[in-house]
Amino acid sequence: MHAALSYRSCLLLAVLAAGCATPPPPPPVPDEVAAPVPEYIPVVRYGRYTLVELTPTAAQEDLLLQVVDVSIPDTLHANVADALHHVLQRSGYQLCNGRETDTLGNLPLPAAHYQLGPLQLRDALLTLAGPARALHVDHTTRSVCFSQQHKTPAEATQATADSAPLQGSAGEPQP
Repeated sequence: MHAALSYRSCLLLAVLAAGCATPPPPPPVPDEVAAPVPEYIPVVRYGRYTLVELTPTAAQEDLLLQVVDVSIPDTLHANVADALHHVLQRSGYQLCNGRETDTLGNLPLPAAHYQLGPLQLRDALLTLAGPARALHVDHTTRSVCFSQQHKTPAEATQATADSAPLQGSAGEPQP
Protein backbone atom coordinates (compact mmCIF):
# COMPACT_ATOMS: atom_id res chain seq x y z
CA MET A 1 0.00 0.00 0.00
CA HIS A 2 2.91 2.27 0.72
CA ALA A 3 4.21 1.62 -2.84
CA ALA A 4 0.81 2.55 -4.34
CA LEU A 5 0.76 5.76 -2.33
CA SER A 6 4.29 6.54 -3.42
CA TYR A 7 3.33 5.89 -7.06
CA ARG A 8 0.30 8.22 -6.78
CA SER A 9 2.43 10.90 -5.14
CA CYS A 10 4.99 10.75 -7.92
CA LEU A 11 2.25 10.88 -10.54
CA LEU A 12 0.64 13.88 -8.80
CA LEU A 13 3.96 15.66 -8.56
CA ALA A 14 4.68 15.00 -12.25
CA VAL A 15 1.27 16.40 -13.28
CA LEU A 16 1.70 19.46 -11.08
CA ALA A 17 5.22 20.05 -12.34
CA ALA A 18 4.05 19.83 -15.94
CA GLY A 19 1.06 22.10 -15.26
CA CYS A 20 3.21 24.74 -13.61
CA ALA A 21 5.66 24.96 -16.49
CA THR A 22 5.22 28.18 -18.39
CA PRO A 23 4.85 27.84 -22.14
CA PRO A 24 7.39 29.59 -24.32
CA PRO A 25 6.37 33.07 -25.45
CA PRO A 26 4.62 33.19 -28.85
CA PRO A 27 6.79 34.19 -31.80
CA PRO A 28 6.54 37.84 -32.82
CA VAL A 29 3.90 38.61 -35.45
CA PRO A 30 5.36 39.76 -38.78
CA ASP A 31 4.41 43.27 -39.90
CA GLU A 32 2.47 42.08 -42.93
CA VAL A 33 0.22 39.88 -40.76
CA ALA A 34 -0.28 42.47 -38.03
CA ALA A 35 -3.61 44.28 -37.99
CA PRO A 36 -3.49 47.39 -40.16
CA VAL A 37 -3.66 50.73 -38.48
CA PRO A 38 -6.98 52.30 -39.41
CA GLU A 39 -6.55 55.29 -41.69
CA TYR A 40 -8.11 58.61 -40.94
CA ILE A 41 -11.35 59.17 -42.86
CA PRO A 42 -12.84 62.63 -42.52
CA VAL A 43 -16.55 62.68 -41.69
CA VAL A 44 -19.21 65.28 -41.13
CA ARG A 45 -22.33 64.91 -39.00
CA TYR A 46 -25.69 65.18 -40.74
CA GLY A 47 -28.54 65.08 -38.29
CA ARG A 48 -28.40 63.41 -34.93
CA TYR A 49 -27.24 59.89 -35.85
CA THR A 50 -25.74 60.17 -39.33
CA LEU A 51 -22.06 60.54 -40.14
CA VAL A 52 -21.14 61.01 -43.81
CA GLU A 53 -17.64 60.29 -45.13
CA LEU A 54 -16.04 63.19 -46.97
CA THR A 55 -14.63 61.07 -49.80
CA PRO A 56 -15.79 60.77 -53.42
CA THR A 57 -17.76 57.69 -54.41
CA ALA A 58 -16.37 55.21 -56.93
CA ALA A 59 -18.79 56.54 -59.58
CA GLN A 60 -17.52 60.08 -59.00
CA GLU A 61 -13.92 58.98 -59.51
CA ASP A 62 -14.61 56.69 -62.52
CA LEU A 63 -17.49 58.21 -64.46
CA LEU A 64 -18.15 54.98 -66.37
CA LEU A 65 -19.34 53.44 -63.08
CA GLN A 66 -22.18 55.95 -62.66
CA VAL A 67 -25.65 54.44 -62.77
CA VAL A 68 -27.95 55.49 -65.58
CA ASP A 69 -31.65 54.79 -66.00
CA VAL A 70 -32.63 55.92 -69.48
CA SER A 71 -35.85 55.99 -71.45
CA ILE A 72 -35.22 56.82 -75.09
CA PRO A 73 -38.01 59.03 -76.45
CA ASP A 74 -40.46 57.02 -78.53
CA THR A 75 -39.83 58.11 -82.09
CA LEU A 76 -40.49 56.17 -85.26
CA HIS A 77 -36.95 56.49 -86.62
CA ALA A 78 -34.66 56.29 -83.59
CA ASN A 79 -31.24 54.87 -84.33
CA VAL A 80 -28.31 53.74 -82.20
CA ALA A 81 -26.60 57.16 -82.51
CA ASP A 82 -29.67 58.87 -81.03
CA ALA A 83 -29.65 56.44 -78.10
CA LEU A 84 -25.90 56.84 -77.52
CA HIS A 85 -26.20 60.64 -77.49
CA HIS A 86 -29.16 60.40 -75.10
CA VAL A 87 -27.29 58.07 -72.70
CA LEU A 88 -24.17 60.26 -72.77
CA GLN A 89 -26.15 63.50 -72.39
CA ARG A 90 -25.30 64.24 -68.73
CA SER A 91 -22.51 61.72 -68.19
CA GLY A 92 -19.55 64.00 -68.87
CA TYR A 93 -18.59 62.00 -71.99
CA GLN A 94 -19.24 62.61 -75.67
CA LEU A 95 -19.44 60.29 -78.67
CA CYS A 96 -16.39 60.53 -80.91
CA ASN A 97 -16.62 60.99 -84.65
CA GLY A 98 -15.36 58.33 -86.99
CA ARG A 99 -16.36 55.89 -89.71
CA GLU A 100 -16.95 53.02 -87.27
CA THR A 101 -19.05 55.15 -84.92
CA ASP A 102 -21.05 56.50 -87.87
CA THR A 103 -21.69 52.96 -89.16
CA LEU A 104 -22.88 51.88 -85.72
CA GLY A 105 -24.98 55.00 -85.24
CA ASN A 106 -26.93 54.51 -88.45
CA LEU A 107 -28.30 51.14 -87.30
CA PRO A 108 -31.94 51.12 -86.17
CA LEU A 109 -32.49 51.05 -82.41
CA PRO A 110 -33.95 47.71 -81.24
CA ALA A 111 -37.20 47.92 -79.27
CA ALA A 112 -35.48 46.28 -76.29
CA HIS A 113 -33.11 49.27 -76.02
CA TYR A 114 -35.72 52.01 -75.64
CA GLN A 115 -35.63 51.42 -71.85
CA LEU A 116 -32.21 50.84 -70.28
CA GLY A 117 -31.37 50.67 -66.64
CA PRO A 118 -30.63 51.02 -64.01
CA LEU A 119 -27.19 50.08 -65.37
CA GLN A 120 -23.67 51.37 -65.06
CA LEU A 121 -22.81 53.72 -67.91
CA ARG A 122 -20.19 51.32 -69.30
CA ASP A 123 -22.75 48.49 -69.47
CA ALA A 124 -25.38 50.73 -71.08
CA LEU A 125 -22.92 51.76 -73.81
CA LEU A 126 -21.87 48.16 -74.45
CA THR A 127 -25.52 47.09 -74.59
CA LEU A 128 -26.35 49.72 -77.19
CA ALA A 129 -23.27 48.90 -79.29
CA GLY A 130 -23.86 45.15 -79.23
CA PRO A 131 -21.43 42.25 -78.89
CA ALA A 132 -19.68 42.88 -82.24
CA ARG A 133 -18.19 46.19 -81.09
CA ALA A 134 -15.54 47.09 -78.52
CA LEU A 135 -15.72 50.21 -76.36
CA HIS A 136 -12.75 52.60 -76.36
CA VAL A 137 -12.66 55.48 -73.88
CA ASP A 138 -10.30 58.45 -74.06
CA HIS A 139 -10.32 59.77 -70.50
CA THR A 140 -8.32 62.88 -71.35
CA THR A 141 -10.96 64.19 -73.78
CA ARG A 142 -13.81 62.20 -72.21
CA SER A 143 -14.81 60.75 -75.54
CA VAL A 144 -16.30 57.33 -76.24
CA CYS A 145 -15.58 55.41 -79.45
CA PHE A 146 -16.45 51.97 -80.77
CA SER A 147 -14.57 49.59 -83.05
CA GLN A 148 -15.72 46.43 -84.70
CA GLN A 149 -14.29 43.29 -83.10
CA HIS A 150 -15.25 40.75 -85.76
CA LYS A 151 -15.78 40.93 -89.48
CA THR A 152 -19.33 41.15 -90.71
CA PRO A 153 -20.66 38.18 -92.73
CA ALA A 154 -20.36 40.27 -95.94
CA GLU A 155 -16.71 41.14 -95.17
CA ALA A 156 -15.92 37.53 -94.25
CA THR A 157 -17.52 36.27 -97.49
CA GLN A 158 -15.59 38.84 -99.54
CA ALA A 159 -12.29 37.94 -97.82
CA THR A 160 -12.93 34.23 -98.45
CA ALA A 161 -13.77 34.88 -102.12
CA ASP A 162 -10.64 36.99 -102.58
CA SER A 163 -8.32 34.38 -101.08
CA ALA A 164 -9.88 31.25 -102.67
CA PRO A 165 -8.37 30.03 -105.95
CA LEU A 166 -10.63 29.95 -108.99
CA GLN A 167 -12.06 26.50 -109.57
CA GLY A 168 -12.39 24.98 -113.04
CA SER A 169 -14.98 22.42 -114.07
CA ALA A 170 -12.68 19.60 -113.03
CA GLY A 171 -12.12 21.14 -109.58
CA GLU A 172 -8.55 22.23 -110.39
CA PRO A 173 -7.33 25.76 -109.82
CA GLN A 174 -7.18 27.82 -112.97
CA PRO A 175 -4.20 30.02 -113.77
